[in-house]
Amino acid sequence: MRRMTITTDEKPSNGLQTIRRVLPYLWPKGEGWVKRRVVLSLVMLVIAKVVSVSTPFFYKEAVDALAGDKPTGAALIGLTAVGLTVAYGLARLGNTAFQELRDAIFVRVGQRALRKLALETFEHIHALSMRYHITRKTGGLSRIIERGVKGVDFLLRFMIFSIGPLILELAMVAAIFAVVFGWQYAAVVIVVITIYVIFTFRVTEWRVKIRREMNDQDTDANQKAIDSLLNYETVKYFNAEKREAARYDYAMERYETAAVKTGQSLSFLNGGQAFLITTGLVIVMVMAAMGVQEGKLTVGDFVMVNAYMIQITLPLGFLGTVYREIRQALVDMGEMFALLSQPAEVVDADDAKALVVRGGAVAFEGVHFGYDAARPILKGISLSVGAGQRVALVGPSGSGKSTVGRLLFRFYDITGGAIRIDGQDVRDVTQASLHAQIGVVPQDTVLFNDTVRYNIAYGRDGASQAEIEAAARAAKIHDFIVSLPEGYETKVGERGLKLSGGEKQRVGIARTLLKNPPILILDEATSALDTQTERDIQDSLREMGQGRTVITIAHRLSTIADADQIVVLEAGVIVERGTHDELLANGGRYSAMWARQSAEEEEGTLAAE
Repeated sequence: MRRMTITTDEKPSNGLQTIRRVLPYLWPKGEGWVKRRVVLSLVMLVIAKVVSVSTPFFYKEAVDALAGDKPTGAALIGLTAVGLTVAYGLARLGNTAFQELRDAIFVRVGQRALRKLALETFEHIHALSMRYHITRKTGGLSRIIERGVKGVDFLLRFMIFSIGPLILELAMVAAIFAVVFGWQYAAVVIVVITIYVIFTFRVTEWRVKIRREMNDQDTDANQKAIDSLLNYETVKYFNAEKREAARYDYAMERYETAAVKTGQSLSFLNGGQAFLITTGLVIVMVMAAMGVQEGKLTVGDFVMVNAYMIQITLPLGFLGTVYREIRQALVDMGEMFALLSQPAEVVDADDAKALVVRGGAVAFEGVHFGYDAARPILKGISLSVGAGQRVALVGPSGSGKSTVGRLLFRFYDITGGAIRIDGQDVRDVTQASLHAQIGVVPQDTVLFNDTVRYNIAYGRDGASQAEIEAAARAAKIHDFIVSLPEGYETKVGERGLKLSGGEKQRVGIARTLLKNPPILILDEATSALDTQTERDIQDSLREMGQGRTVITIAHRLSTIADADQIVVLEAGVIVERGTHDELLANGGRYSAMWARQSAEEEEGTLAAE
């Protein structure tokens, strides 16, 4: 049974949804070692906080022992002022030691979660449809992934080991104040912290909107920069460096405006936080000083109150930064999880089986398709390509020639009719098995920024050097490769820019030959090349097509005159079909196209002489 999925625009997840998406990575099913590390790290966290809140007691006892105010609890067990000072130092060291131990235990959990999420995102992006990728800009997409993965890393480290411990520590300190000094002290601490948290959260929510705008401008500027650099040659051709610089600067100007707002709002937030924290500290310290003057508290008590207030105000000051970053991390992660929630337009049927190619016969049966529902491209075409036959598709631009190849490869699903290979509907077989049986040589072969060897070997994973060289010889590029200083280890540059158009095409042919598919699509594979290079490569393509079913999408009719069948497309329908001689004899559209191109080629030859 086929399953149809409709593509929808991404909607960023809210904070709670995002946290729910992350939690399974911290507590995965069937991975006990992860759970044990999480539990153990949380135990270390609690121990560290217990040690932390006990530290000021040793400080107080040491001060009282030195001041001689009264016998202390520590003195009763024989600790002197020096011993209490040493104990104070050990407690501080113990707090740090348990925190570091906690981080050392948890780091593998966090990095594993990061790796799995990054891999899931990477695989999902490859699973998304061609339609999605041509409507999204690569620069913006990579920025969303980059920020999202960084956000996960931040959330794992700070939400678990900053916000959680801070809440625990504040609760412990409030309880100690209530028991040791009185409920009034605890009330002041609770009220000040509550006001502080409300202020921080509300101002941060306001700042998140400004930060999101800054992110949008950052993404836009990055997209423009990448787009311009990828079109380096075009920029040079049109002497447009200043134009591109102005375009980029305009995007950066808008980013600057948003960044300034972000910085100013940060200053307001930091100032407000400092005022609230300082006010709370002063109130509690005044209350403790009055208690010492009245003889109700010792100097050690005063020092302990001060130590506790400083101990909680430091992480509270950090809370502003942590909350802002967590909130931003949630926004960034929300965008990434929205990307992960984006459904694939083309999916395997629930009962899909592997494609079995016996001969490679291809049939289009009343196929309808349009990239946009309002603008149909193919209007019920029917076409049969016998096993081992070579069929050429010709016609004006926009007639639907390249669309036929994309539909056979199943970059898109048709809206009507059926496409079959050896009688099997392409929607009923797995995409992996379908793609394994079809080789494509496009008009412009795009290469990875790696070696020649890597780019040819991409045709079949695990291919040996001998097989790679055999494919290169068949594509008639082996001699060129070995003439290079680094041979097969020569770097081709980004998108293969260090190679000429003909060299790139031959590498692409070698790559497809190595794949050795029974069905071959040649999508205007030589139309971007000069005449001599085209003739040379056509020989390679003819040899490549021996024993395979070949669908050639052609612009120059001279390259497909020997095809078993030529199909003329116009406005999404087949208007003529037959052999070259039959179509010329008919005197129809193909004959007119042939006459026009022959005249143009003759004029070009005379002009060259």
